[in-house]
Amino acid sequence: MKKDIIRYGISLFALFFLWNAAYSAQTVMQINIPLYTIQDKIDKINADKKQLEDEIAKYEADLKNIGEQATSLENTLKSLDATIKKNALDIKLTQNKINATELDIENLGEDIDKNTILIGQDRQTIAKLIVETARGEQATFIENLLAYDDIAEFWNETESMYQIQNKLREKVAETEVTKTILEGNKTAAEKKKRSLIALKSELTDRKTVLDLSKKEKNKLLADTKDKESNYQKILADKKALSLAFDKELLQFESELKFAIDPNSYPTPVRSILSWPLDIVKITQKFGVTDFSKTTNAYNGNGHNGVDFGTPIGTKIEASLSGTVVGTGNTDTVCPGASFGNWVFVRHDNGLSTLYGHLSLIKVRTGDRVFTGDTIGYSGNTGFSTGPHLHFGLYVTQGSRIMQVKSKVCMGTYTMPVADLKAYLDPLQYLPNL
Repeated sequence: MKKDIIRYGISLFALFFLWNAAYSAQTVMQINIPLYTIQDKIDKINADKKQLEDEIAKYEADLKNIGEQATSLENTLKSLDATIKKNALDIKLTQNKINATELDIENLGEDIDKNTILIGQDRQTIAKLIVETARGEQATFIENLLAYDDIAEFWNETESMYQIQNKLREKVAETEVTKTILEGNKTAAEKKKRSLIALKSELTDRKTVLDLSKKEKNKLLADTKDKESNYQKILADKKALSLAFDKELLQFESELKFAIDPNSYPTPVRSILSWPLDIVKITQKFGVTDFSKTTNAYNGNGHNGVDFGTPIGTKIEASLSGTVVGTGNTDTVCPGASFGNWVFVRHDNGLSTLYGHLSLIKVRTGDRVFTGDTIGYSGNTGFSTGPHLHFGLYVTQGSRIMQVKSKVCMGTYTMPVADLKAYLDPLQYLPNL
């Protein structure tokens, strides 16, 4: 009887490994065919992605060249045309990334299914081998020896049983490795799914930005009737309104007397803040600049932030983790006079940041944002002679979001204001260029 049990265990072991090899080959054959197709698709998507990125880079270069030329109706229309074409490509690129991510998820799903099946089959077979091995080990050495007529046969089958036990240990270890791979696949798939949700949201955003750019072009053509003289008059009126607004705001802010503890915020150290956009092109620094002197803004106190030139539709990111304490649009009361669409974020270290001239806002008051999170997309709203981001830095204790009555705009607008002592130079807190 004991002899039969041992022989049965050996036979079962041999059948298991023959079956496992056949099953693995079949599984690989089943999986490899679609995986090959998936890889082909991924390669095609990556090739398309490279082409789209090259085309987008071309339009970004065109926008940079146009931005360096004199402000005119012709150049503004060229800029809008290039922006519209670039945004259309951004939509295609985002869709490209969505397609690639979906294929990655499908690929991971195949691996998850395969490894799940392998683990299930391995566990069943291991359980059977353990049972049969345990049965063979219940008899004493003498009992097993007496069950055989030939001692050589006994030793051969005993050695085979030892080999089964060793193979059993190896199979258990292999199963653990497969389990680790499976868990890694599941984690990667969940990460890809979150990325897919974000990309689909971005796709919607980019379509919105494209529509806004088209509307801006149509409005410009309607307002100017395609005449340079009309455009220059509109531009002059816009500058005059902005100057009057700035003077009124300066008078209001100069009367603010907020208590500011010098220990409530960090002294200037590079890289306390991160760049609010990926490609950094500074068009106007903080303080007294040529532009600020030209416009006489803040009675010569200068520009109260840093301007970054960037095409409409560029992702704008939180420069530091914090809480969104306000968003708004000054154009609803003072069209073309101030920040346009803005977001104000209060950080945990006593600093607050402002992001102005956005085309689209992606956060709401009360949201908790983290460094690098998308808070909106760059635009040309408010007083802006070209697409850019106005980035302001404040001492939190010296700044507020307030409703301010304006004689210039004949209404009440809402925006961040500050004691003049609360304005800080962002470049002293941002990384070195």
